Amino acid sequence: MWFCQLRCRLPHYILTFQTSLSHRFHRHFTDMASEGAKSFARRDRLREIEAKVQIWWQENDIFRSEPGDKPPEPGEKFFGNFPFPYMNGYLHLGHAFSLSKLEFAAAFHRLRGANVLLPFAFHCTGMPIKASADKLAREIQQFGNPPVFPGQSEVLVEEKNDDNSQNETAPDKFKGKKSKAAAKSGGQVYQWEIMRSVGISDSDIAKFQDPYEWLKFFPPLAVEDLKAFGLGCDWRRSFITTDMNPYYDSFVRWQMRKLKSLGKVVKDVRYTIFSPLDGQPCADHDRASGEGVLPQEYTIIKMELLKPFPEKFKVLEGKKVFLAAATLRPETMYGQTNAWVLPDGKYGAFEINETEVFFMAHRAALNLAYQNHSRVPEKPSCLLEVTGHDLIGLPLKSPLAFYAVIYALPMLSILMDKGTGVVTSVPSDAPDDYMALHDLKSKPAFREKFGVKDEWILPFEIVPIIDVPPFGNKCAERVCLDMKIKSQNEKEKLAEAKKQTYLKGFNEGTMIVGEYAGKKVQEVKPIIRSQLLETGQAIVYSEPEKRVMSRSGDECVVALTDQWYITYGEPEWRKLAEECLSNMSLYSDETRHGFEHTLSWLNQWACSRSFGLGTRIPWDEQFLVESLSDSTVYMAYYTVAHHLQNGDMYGQHESAIKPQQLTDEVWDYVFCGGQYPESTDISSSILDRMKREFEYWYPFDLRVSGKDLIQNHLTFSIYNHTAIMSKQYWPRGFRCNGHIMLNSEKMSKSTGNFRTLREAIEEFSADATRFSLADAGDGVDDANFVFETANAAILRLTKEIAWYEEMLAAETSMRTGPPSTYADRVFANEINIAVKTTLQNYSNYMFREALKTGFYDLQAARDEYRFSCGVGGYNHDLVWRFMDVQTRLLAPICPHYAEFIWRELLMKEGFVVKAGWPTADYPDLTLKSANRYLQESIVLMRKLLQKQLSGSKKGNKKGAPVPSVKVTTGLIYVNEQFDGWKAECLNILRSKFDKETRTFAPDSEIVEAVENSSIGKNPYRPFLRYRKDEAIKLGAQALDLKLPFGEIDVLRENLDLIKRQLGLEDVEILSAANADSLARAGPLASLLNQNPPSPGHPTAIFLTQ
Repeated sequence: MWFCQLRCRLPHYILTFQTSLSHRFHRHFTDMASEGAKSFARRDRLREIEAKVQIWWQENDIFRSEPGDKPPEPGEKFFGNFPFPYMNGYLHLGHAFSLSKLEFAAAFHRLRGANVLLPFAFHCTGMPIKASADKLAREIQQFGNPPVFPGQSEVLVEEKNDDNSQNETAPDKFKGKKSKAAAKSGGQVYQWEIMRSVGISDSDIAKFQDPYEWLKFFPPLAVEDLKAFGLGCDWRRSFITTDMNPYYDSFVRWQMRKLKSLGKVVKDVRYTIFSPLDGQPCADHDRASGEGVLPQEYTIIKMELLKPFPEKFKVLEGKKVFLAAATLRPETMYGQTNAWVLPDGKYGAFEINETEVFFMAHRAALNLAYQNHSRVPEKPSCLLEVTGHDLIGLPLKSPLAFYAVIYALPMLSILMDKGTGVVTSVPSDAPDDYMALHDLKSKPAFREKFGVKDEWILPFEIVPIIDVPPFGNKCAERVCLDMKIKSQNEKEKLAEAKKQTYLKGFNEGTMIVGEYAGKKVQEVKPIIRSQLLETGQAIVYSEPEKRVMSRSGDECVVALTDQWYITYGEPEWRKLAEECLSNMSLYSDETRHGFEHTLSWLNQWACSRSFGLGTRIPWDEQFLVESLSDSTVYMAYYTVAHHLQNGDMYGQHESAIKPQQLTDEVWDYVFCGGQYPESTDISSSILDRMKREFEYWYPFDLRVSGKDLIQNHLTFSIYNHTAIMSKQYWPRGFRCNGHIMLNSEKMSKSTGNFRTLREAIEEFSADATRFSLADAGDGVDDANFVFETANAAILRLTKEIAWYEEMLAAETSMRTGPPSTYADRVFANEINIAVKTTLQNYSNYMFREALKTGFYDLQAARDEYRFSCGVGGYNHDLVWRFMDVQTRLLAPICPHYAEFIWRELLMKEGFVVKAGWPTADYPDLTLKSANRYLQESIVLMRKLLQKQLSGSKKGNKKGAPVPSVKVTTGLIYVNEQFDGWKAECLNILRSKFDKETRTFAPDSEIVEAVENSSIGKNPYRPFLRYRKDEAIKLGAQALDLKLPFGEIDVLRENLDLIKRQLGLEDVEILSAANADSLARAGPLASLLNQNPPSPGHPTAIFLTQ
């Protein structure tokens, strides 16, 4: 029975991608078995509170956002937003982490009294949903409905639950189950199985052949999860993208027409990352891997194969045959001594046109086929397949080479997935070429192994072509000799040698051969390249910088495509983008550098697609607007969406405005200050409300995103705003974060180290999840969501509720009146400090720090107060202030918990989420220092007591037992002021200290001053070093002769606390400067000489009964 009860608690929602169901079951079984029933009760209490609070919020429409009657003053409104997530699955903790930064920021501004708008929408544009729907349709066509996949004797079936009714699975939850045959089918992931794993029944899966069914299914579930998370969202403004929503479709069409009218959209032929399977360009959001990868352009040098051809090549008779070598440095072709091929590499002879054939790798041929270099367009035409062994020894005539004939030779380090698999050899300037040629020349056995004849290599000497300071005209040879590289197999050394020579040769080199001798390499490279292309001795070739996989599972190529482009990078437009960026708050230098780098390279962006979902290009409807181009200014749409869509995210309900009424003139009037559209039949009052609302909320104040979107979406947003909107509406701030790990490991579906947002809420509760997200980290480095932190949050929050209830029950027993004791004053001061520092941390969007100062530190102060109060007990007003302040400070992070305490325990009016930031007096830093002194002194005294006791308990030499002693009295000696040589040291340090910069004069100057003083041979160096460090850390007060408070007064005021902490009957606070006080130490006075007191460091002696 226990097992069944446990099993029914398991989260039933699994992400849309294939995971090991057995692995996940085992993980939840282990986690929950170790958690225990008490833990479940605490978590369930939080979840009950969350459900209750969410009903309160919903009934009072607490997050509804309406504009004010007049334009907002700075700080009066806050509009924050988040890149809408793609709707092919459930939201996961990666989404929640980035979103939490916005949610915490918005909740903070709402709490402090700002008018807050936090909307949320759902992205459905692009190819992933369509590709998945098509994949499902192919499976049904091939394997039936329901399908029986290869190796299966049965289809996936819904798991039956034979337990009694208390363990029944909720009707909206399912459990996946594979047959044994399916489990052994080799791991191929079928779309049907993926759909089934997220709880879609067999009878409904077939509906998802229609891609629009996905749009109906996942966005409402995301809304459920975000409401359960406690997102403070105005859901009236939610929408989906694509032409399924006619209102947003109209908005995107207007945006694209606007860009085209401004000259920002052009049709052109460009090299583009392209998916052959999808038949269209593959932009960043269309990729399963390789986001940010761009085309890399090469020059293919046509190295002509001289006749007669080998017998094996007879099929090529009548053709002009070339080895196609890709290079980034065509100006170095004067120095060719040979070509390189990989002996075991697989090559083909591909028809480039009717007369020419290129030997190269198959992958390169596929790229060229999409660049108009194949006899059959978009399909490589291979006449002959060979290996590199077949190419070794072929005689070649190569452009610009000084040798009339050179030969193809073996090189073992060639990569067949980079370039063409054929490499030109320029040993004068390329360290790899130099060492490979050196190995072949100096090792006869190596030549024999690959059948290399002496005449193919021995006559060929290095040809100096470029003078590269300081390496001379044979820079590769020079660097290899200097680095003592012995073989082409020393890859790390060769990589370093290339690093030293490659860019230096290009940037500082001077040609010493050819018609451009005496000119800089940078200057002549494009000229020589153009000449090679114009004379037909070379062609342009492009391939992805790194491997790119589309979401359809297809390896992408670079294609020469004729399509629509947005002209990012155009000089004048870029200046506007840079101006916008310079005025934005980015909260991190790394983020700013990322944007600056992106603006430096970003160029034309293909904005049209022929496959997927979305909005049609309005003037060329054979194309769709790609997914990163329909999502750049939609933040403006949030301001009017509820007026248009009447709260329906699909835009299908009746509204006062019809989609066809939304002409370009209407959009221009609302968003761009255009003339009133006289021809419109939309009510002027509605149009004016839309315009006023946009002008009230815009510009948005903050957009939160993962840092991976800097290189595309976020920079696109800057560009589009500067083009379409006036300067007053340009974005004000982006806050970027890293990815999130789970328990210090990468979040991964394949390993099972993964949580959907729904699973996390079920496992930890919403507020404990939010607590752990806040604690995960704030910077742009990867953060870490720790399950132990979430579980600890469950315990902390529920124990805090219990403490509040305990305080409320004990209210009549507390002291009344204003705070009066030392402990009261310290606790009140700590509350003031928490209010001020937490305000600063929230304002800077440093939520981990806000959690520390507003919760952890305040909890520690409360616990210290609880212990310090002693028999006098708590002060009623102070405890009530603590509960009020603590509840408000934690409300942005744990709003359900805070709302419950606010309304049901503290019986406050209204809602805590709008309660206002707590007021506080200016913190008394001297009091804080005094309390730190007190606490550290008690710790020091405890150590001294233990030391004295351990010394007195040592037996005599014969091992006779020593009778136990009872320490009853403590004598605490205080020296409140430095004197003698230490005082003189501090005076010297003060004279050498700059208060403004917290820096000292050079050490030599300080030492000279000391040696010229009366300090003499005293051991001053450690003291000087310590006080210097303290001054740099704390400021000039660290060099004062006295502490800023009276040590004796602090200790005497806390005698009761000291006695309780040390377990003593009596404690005396004595001045070390008083002779009578010193006499009280009696025979233990020697301890004072061994450990004399100094300011901040009292000494204690303990007397026995």
